[in-house]
Amino acid sequence: MSIKPGLLLGLGLALITGGASAAAPAPDVEKTLIQLEKDSWVAWQKHDTKFYNRFLSDDHVEVGFAGPDGKANVVKGVESGCTVKSYDTKGFKVTRLGPDTAVVTYWATQDTLCGGQPVPTPVWASSLYVRRKGQWLNAVYQQSAIPAAPKP
Repeated sequence: MSIKPGLLLGLGLALITGGASAAAPAPDVEKTLIQLEKDSWVAWQKHDTKFYNRFLSDDHVEVGFAGPDGKANVVKGVESGCTVKSYDTKGFKVTRLGPDTAVVTYWATQDTLCGGQPVPTPVWASSLYVRRKGQWLNAVYQQSAIPAAPKP
């Protein structure tokens, strides 16, 4: 059996780049990351700390309205809980930064109370995902309140 030079070059490029372009995420990666993001909202509403312990990287950084925080405090916050009456997410965009790194951005509204105070809405949200040992983990999350945000 002979291997054509073009095929060998293509296989070599796929190995070097991880099989994906930084500009265009593979459809399966895009679907996976969007689903993880949607699942995180469901888990937050249900106070599912088991999900968040698996979902967040150990070095996770969350930049919330009160400033930056780490995984342990985020998980405690999920457990002690805000009351999430309803939420809506839309306009998801996945940007692949490398074979094992991607950013998911989207727009969200929510009817949520934390400590008796309403959470700002609407927001632009961003999540940085890293793939470690074959698993996509949320390494950074941030919401930016936009009082007059246009819908995506």
